[in-house]
Amino acid sequence: MRIARWEPNANQRLQAAALDLFEERGYDQATAAEIAARAGLTERTFFRHFADKREVLFANEATMQEALVTGVQEADTGFVQAGLEAVADVLEPRRAELRRRAQLIASHPALRERELIKQAATVTALAEALRARGVEAGEAELSAEVAIVMLRVAFDRWLATGDGDLRTQIAAVRGQLGLLR
Repeated sequence: MRIARWEPNANQRLQAAALDLFEERGYDQATAAEIAARAGLTERTFFRHFADKREVLFANEATMQEALVTGVQEADTGFVQAGLEAVADVLEPRRAELRRRAQLIASHPALRERELIKQAATVTALAEALRARGVEAGEAELSAEVAIVMLRVAFDRWLATGDGDLRTQIAAVRGQLGLLR
């Protein structure tokens, strides 16, 4: 097999290969070396992009967090809603991949734990963005916590139903709560 060390999109190729291998062989049975080989890359390249094989499933969290914070920063009003809609725009095109990823995470305790850690970091980032917009600290923290739970519920419904868009699901969940700036 030819190892393509300098081809573009190594990150995406590694993520796709990992998801395929995890589904085929099970998360615990797949190795970083096998993921790299499946992607046509070296194991060294894998570790340049990801700290461990768990992280390959969570690498896009930074992009989601950035969209959330940017949405808050750029909004004139409705800071939380703007941030959540920005996240929806980032996630929407990845529905099929995200559904596969969610099923894998749900089936593995260590991955569920990692997901909770990432969610906590997202809450912190959102609360900081809200405080920077002048929202009082206590309200910012509460709004961030509720917003991320709301996003999780909307996200799960969006993946489960297979129809509609994520923005619609977010609006529906928000409507059920009747709150958030």
